[in-house]
Amino acid sequence: MNFELNNFELTGRLRAVLFDMDGVLFDSMPNHAYAWSHAMTDFGLKMEPEEVYMNEGRTGKGTINILSQRFWGRDATDEEVQQIYDAKSALFDSLPEAQPMPGAMEVLKKIRARGLMRVIVTGSATHALLDRVNAAFPGIFSPELMVTAFDVKHGKPNPEPYLMGLQKAGIGPEEAIVVENAPLGIQAARAAGIFTIAVNTGPLKDEVLREAGANVVLPSMLHLAAHWQEFF
Repeated sequence: MNFELNNFELTGRLRAVLFDMDGVLFDSMPNHAYAWSHAMTDFGLKMEPEEVYMNEGRTGKGTINILSQRFWGRDATDEEVQQIYDAKSALFDSLPEAQPMPGAMEVLKKIRARGLMRVIVTGSATHALLDRVNAAFPGIFSPELMVTAFDVKHGKPNPEPYLMGLQKAGIGPEEAIVVENAPLGIQAARAAGIFTIAVNTGPLKDEVLREAGANVVLPSMLHLAAHWQEFF
């Protein structure tokens, strides 16, 4: 399989792979899309499920304010943000628990076998995140190599989350690869100077991910597992 690398080369010695979580490690984006779109309706806001995918990685407050500006002509107050986010979270938690993404464990095992560091960079603000990750992928991730919404001031597409991931791993951008599924996450990773593989696990067209800056676009984590060796 030949990959179009968009004029970007992995020039350093690969030492780490940085993973987004929703839509990459877990098949959770359909639940997020449902929860966001339905919770917004209860507050007089309208958000199509596809727009959830386009805004994946943005902070909850940032996502809410896009809609409040559109429909209310102003930013939501902190109280409104909390009410909307709590409603979204409650609806999300009521849905069947998302399963690990098919192919994710295979990719992680290949990476671990090469002795590469595994780093999670997610916009999630869930306190039970580590327990969830450890249950699905035992022995793969460690808390000191995780970046969540609690760690950063600026969410994706700002490069801060991925720059912090590099900092926690003690490496430079030329020594890493990012695996993402969302346009904002791809923009953040590329702004941090990191080679980025997009796995298109949602409804967006491949071209949307390429335009965001992905060096490689694959249709699934299963494809990444099957062709991982070709990146060496």
